[in-house]
Amino acid sequence: MSDIFKRYGLIIASLLLGFLISGCAGIVKAENPTKTQYAPQVLTAVAQTLTALPLSTATPEPTRMVETVAPTLTPSPTWEMTIVPTQDALRIEFPTPGPIPVSAWRPPLYEVPFSLTDHDHFYLTRPISVDTIHWPVEDYRYGGMLFGPEIIHTGVDIDAPDNTPVRAAGNGTVIWAGYGLLAGVENAHDDYGMAVAIKHDFGYNGDQIYTIYAHMSEVSVVDNQTIKAGDQLGMVGSTGQTTGPHLHFEVRLGKNLFYDTRNPELWIAPPQGWGVLTARILDDSGNTLNHTPVQVYNRDTGKNWNIRTYGNKIVNPDEYYKENLVLGDLPAGSYRIRVDYGSKSNYFKFDILPGHVTHISFTGLDGFALIEEPTPEAHWLSTTTP
Repeated sequence: MSDIFKRYGLIIASLLLGFLISGCAGIVKAENPTKTQYAPQVLTAVAQTLTALPLSTATPEPTRMVETVAPTLTPSPTWEMTIVPTQDALRIEFPTPGPIPVSAWRPPLYEVPFSLTDHDHFYLTRPISVDTIHWPVEDYRYGGMLFGPEIIHTGVDIDAPDNTPVRAAGNGTVIWAGYGLLAGVENAHDDYGMAVAIKHDFGYNGDQIYTIYAHMSEVSVVDNQTIKAGDQLGMVGSTGQTTGPHLHFEVRLGKNLFYDTRNPELWIAPPQGWGVLTARILDDSGNTLNHTPVQVYNRDTGKNWNIRTYGNKIVNPDEYYKENLVLGDLPAGSYRIRVDYGSKSNYFKFDILPGHVTHISFTGLDGFALIEEPTPEAHWLSTTTP
């Protein structure tokens, strides 16, 4: 009996569908009388009807009513974007700014000892771990005149926070730990404050190398203690003659004396992919120009460095470079240097290569010259990201 109902049910449905199509056909006629053209709404109804016809004995699912809600469109606000130059990158600011990204971090250092030419001597690591601030303060470089012509800076200052661990820049032996380094006699009022001096296990051209770590809040080593590069010596502080917490770091060559310092930026390994600028700035007569403003401009990023040449006392240039200006930690790229002499502004374009020291000279009205160095081998010319 069920088979009969199925068969007749399909027949009845087909007849109804035929009547439906025939009835609708009279509504819309084609211009050509031999062909009938159905309106789009009719074709849609037919397709829906055919789809709805049962093709099996299974009980059809109940019709589900779906409510369609048109989305509410909210106009997007017009955001005004501002590009702000930072120390090492560009930062984009929106009307409601998020956290400001850290932009001044350096890549890891080249492993020491490191030198691309016979004149380089990057023998030391940073006295502050590379996962925190470990680069010199721009205004407190070697040879700077801090508070007058009689006060010359004999090292570099690293603006690390209080209680940041201070680390040995190389293997050696502690020859001073505590107050009194400047005079060599224990004195709680010594300018260096609480300090450590290390005599290293290596030298340069027959001269002994020493490093100094000053203004610490505490010292964790003792005299005659053997240490390895990276060992903790104490903590950053503000003891001695200082206006705030930082580490004063010196390199001494030959003798452990205040008068035998060298520029640390020529002894500390640069970050991977970065280089160092040295310059010898002279007048027409070949005399060094002291405390002279110099501007260095990165043509790739737009960053400026405003620095000065060395003061005229205490500082000692490198035996080879004979420089009176050093600017370390420069990302490889294209640069421009400016020196004002007389009534003229003098400009010179140069490149910083990874791990390389770029040496420039300036002589009065003759202007700039690049002191050519041997080209580093190809594998040094690739940069390494942190």
